[in-house]
Amino acid sequence: MEDLAWLSQFPALMQLEPDARAILTKAARIVEAPVGTIGYREGGACGAYVMRLAGQSRVYKMSASGREILLYRVGPGETCVITTTCLLGNSNYPASTIVEEPIRDVIIPSAAFNQLMIDSKVFRTFVMTNYGALISDLIVLLDEVAFHSLDARLAKLLLDAGGSNISRTHQQIADELGTAREVVSRQLKRFEQKGWVTLGRGQVDLTNRAELTKLANS
Repeated sequence: MEDLAWLSQFPALMQLEPDARAILTKAARIVEAPVGTIGYREGGACGAYVMRLAGQSRVYKMSASGREILLYRVGPGETCVITTTCLLGNSNYPASTIVEEPIRDVIIPSAAFNQLMIDSKVFRTFVMTNYGALISDLIVLLDEVAFHSLDARLAKLLLDAGGSNISRTHQQIADELGTAREVVSRQLKRFEQKGWVTLGRGQVDLTNRAELTKLANS
């Protein structure tokens, strides 16, 4: 890869040392994938560091019974904490990921990643700073799952969706919360009976954000 213009999406790397730039020029490559592509599966070997230029994927954990819980999403300008963990620990993936919006990634093979971590202070600082921030997000998720009631987590998910008209099925919501569709459907119906939401086919409209906010913060 001769052109390192993509570095502009990661400002912390703009001061990379000449030797580090040379490693990236030789080893890094850009890949693209459409919606539905499986980036990696739980138990698979990790072979490269991923830096997201465009698009979005979700990282999730699947239980033995087939129930899914969303861990986090990776968007433009971000990296994947689980990939970093596997590279640093020389371990296999403990979760899976799937593309939700067409992605464009910079892929740095593990050998080049390891070399950069040894030789480049700028790259090493970038990796560990992002890693620390993402670990903090996972701890927040753990806190929510362990200590917050399902109705409060559901209210927070709806509020965080970024609008008052949410196009998402009950199954998709259940997957993100790590619970069963029937449980989510019952809880949404209670919200509707209280006048907080209006339900449609694959649609949830928020009609009382104030009450949802009170519940989410309870």
